[in-house]
Amino acid sequence: MIVSVVRRIAILVLTILAASSAVFVLIHLSGDPTDGFLAPGASPEVREAARERLGLDQPIIQQYGEFVARTFTGDFGDSWRNRQPALAAVLDRLPATLQLAAVAIAISVTLGLTLGVLSAWIGFGPLRWGVRLFAMLGQAFPAFWLGTLGIMVFAVELGWLSPSGNDGWRALILPAFTLAAYPGSLIARMTQTSLLDVASRPYITHAHAKGLPPSAVWLRHSLPNALLPTLAIIGLQAGFLVGGTIVVESVFAYPGLGRLALQATTERDLPVIQAFVVVTIVLVSLVNVVVDQIATAIDPTQREARLAVNGG
Repeated sequence: MIVSVVRRIAILVLTILAASSAVFVLIHLSGDPTDGFLAPGASPEVREAARERLGLDQPIIQQYGEFVARTFTGDFGDSWRNRQPALAAVLDRLPATLQLAAVAIAISVTLGLTLGVLSAWIGFGPLRWGVRLFAMLGQAFPAFWLGTLGIMVFAVELGWLSPSGNDGWRALILPAFTLAAYPGSLIARMTQTSLLDVASRPYITHAHAKGLPPSAVWLRHSLPNALLPTLAIIGLQAGFLVGGTIVVESVFAYPGLGRLALQATTERDLPVIQAFVVVTIVLVSLVNVVVDQIATAIDPTQREARLAVNGG
């Protein structure tokens, strides 16, 4: 247990360090960071004063050392553009993004599991091929294309939903479904494949031979074992959902974290980008921990191993 916790913390620290370092290098390789918030015609004196105020006149090694120190202390400084605390700006947008991601993952899990289970259980050929087609299309079409199509059909032509992110629940549906399309298609395909694979295992044949009802075999043996790969996919998609909000929130003008990150990247606002990266990595890590705990609770072998360790 202790070894596992230490390993997770070490991986988290290394991931934050690597991602933050990549941000630092890319921002400085893209040119003068002051170009993002100073007017194009700013005088050399104004530009030099801005560089001095932000510490950009210091040696690059010293800048990097201070950057790493801020990364692990949580003091990211003020936004270079509006001079407000960078972490506060990120945390202010975080609830909207969490709401969007939560609705999207709920849609993707519900839709994916339902289609995957039905197509494997019923065994109806067209339904299985339909799930495969859904999986292929969901992974093929980019989010910005689906979002634009959704706005044109459901907001402009039909007028059922709002095209922007400032109209309550009506503005949440389109971006949530757009964000859920890719992970939902993966979950549906993985669930179907896993269930069909588990159905041919010897212990499933043995359960049927013992006279257990088909529903009991599915609920007690097939589903718990088939859901393990699906849970791994759900955990991996947490990163996609957070990263995918950058595109989706831009398409729908949704006032969330992804839109803030895109704006900060355009303006080369290093403190805000740094805060966004660290908060995102921590969130994804927490989601993966939760998914691992759920997988342990479902997996009979892991559950028995834990009971043996605890003396149960």
